[in-house]
Amino acid sequence: MTTTSRSTQKPINTRAIMIVVCIALAAVVAAMSSLNVALPDIARATHASQTQLSWIIDAYSLIFASFLLLAGAIGDRYGRRKTLIAGLAIFGIGSVVAMTATSAEELIILRGILGFGAALVMPATLSTITGTFPADKRTQAVGVWAGVAGGSAILGLLCSGVLLEFWSWRSVFGLNVALAAAALIAAWRIVPESADTDAPRLDIGGAVLSIAGLVVLVYSIIEAPEAGWASARTLIGIVGGLVILALFILFELRVKAPMLDPRIFAHRGLSAGSLSIFMQFFAFFGFIFVVLQYLQLVRGGSALMSAIQMLPMAAVMMPSARLSPKLVDKFGARRVCVTGLVLVAVGLFVLSQLDVGTSYWLMLAGLIPLGIGMGTAMTPATSAITGALPASQQGVASAMNDLSREVGGALGIAVLGSLLTQGYRNHLELPGLPAEIVGRAKDSFAGATHAGGQIAAHADTAFVSGLQMALVAGSLAVLIAAVAVGVLLPRGGVVVAAE
Repeated sequence: MTTTSRSTQKPINTRAIMIVVCIALAAVVAAMSSLNVALPDIARATHASQTQLSWIIDAYSLIFASFLLLAGAIGDRYGRRKTLIAGLAIFGIGSVVAMTATSAEELIILRGILGFGAALVMPATLSTITGTFPADKRTQAVGVWAGVAGGSAILGLLCSGVLLEFWSWRSVFGLNVALAAAALIAAWRIVPESADTDAPRLDIGGAVLSIAGLVVLVYSIIEAPEAGWASARTLIGIVGGLVILALFILFELRVKAPMLDPRIFAHRGLSAGSLSIFMQFFAFFGFIFVVLQYLQLVRGGSALMSAIQMLPMAAVMMPSARLSPKLVDKFGARRVCVTGLVLVAVGLFVLSQLDVGTSYWLMLAGLIPLGIGMGTAMTPATSAITGALPASQQGVASAMNDLSREVGGALGIAVLGSLLTQGYRNHLELPGLPAEIVGRAKDSFAGATHAGGQIAAHADTAFVSGLQMALVAGSLAVLIAAVAVGVLLPRGGVVVAAE
């Protein structure tokens, strides 16, 4: 497989390319989390229901995850620079239009468009590094890329919190526009074109099946509180989504050049690493979605203060990630990875004890193990994925790492958000009030809190019950995944695959 750089008239400025790539990457990763702090304002401005709030956040993550592999293949075949610029243009223009949105439905559609742009951007940033950087600089550059990818979600929360202190929720999309415009102009001037001259034809059939399966599955989960978890619509939708994904696997086993070859999951290390990354971001993005509403609507904190309260998680995550390789050398990848997941589960369980009047110290007691667990587990999980495949397939390994992260985040928001909504509606009791008022309160927690008085008090209690149910379920899911990872990972550590 040959990679070529087609604009070699000028010397390649790797430092400038790295800056451009990091700005573009930070823009699309931050957008996954940044809008969470604006949800209370969006709910009041657009009268969005709890289910619609889930869609406003998850439409981005779902489309992002669904198109990730196809977008990577498009960049490899037709040019990474072209794909990067196209993705930034879609992301930036979509954000401009989103600043004018007046309804929840508009925001959901536009967030999906932004997600498609982000899917074009993210794999193009990494493949630009591998396609243009010399071998002696590539490892360090990939490390910087990974650091930006990991830290941008928290940075996005903080930047959005600052913006919301002075402007409306529309300013969050304005941040997207600024970052996208800067990256697009710089990419046009600085980034050289590169492509894989031996790239196979696009696997359109596999792309259609994977996108359809994920969309049907996530749609059914998010809409479950509306239709009922035991309703025929929900059950048929969930089963239908899983069947489509099963058909995707069968299709990929037969096609000559699959978008994702299911045979790679025969590598136990890759399966274990992918599951670990999936569950870490399932927990992370699902938790971010539910807890920021709690901090602002139940506890009455500002957007900025709520974002600041999340910083201890990042503060322990980063040093834990740096320490993780030494722990792996001493105790082995399996023990470290499993221990990290167990800490994530413990953190979620502690956080599930939050109540209407809980002290921040309890929240801190949950954020610390959650951050340490993610930082500890991420490195051995990524190493398990990359170590399972030979050097010639490291592009596939990188794609699996990204896919596990984005699909995990999308499903985490869908599942925990849906459980939160269901728990809130089940526990909200407003005796003596007209059915119309009760219906509006159950439909929108932000609307219920805005009503004040006994309605707001009952709504706070019901919301906390839903939050507790969602976080307990998340904790249990991560704990089950920890057991599975412990079984899958080899006792002696990750075995690096031979060519």
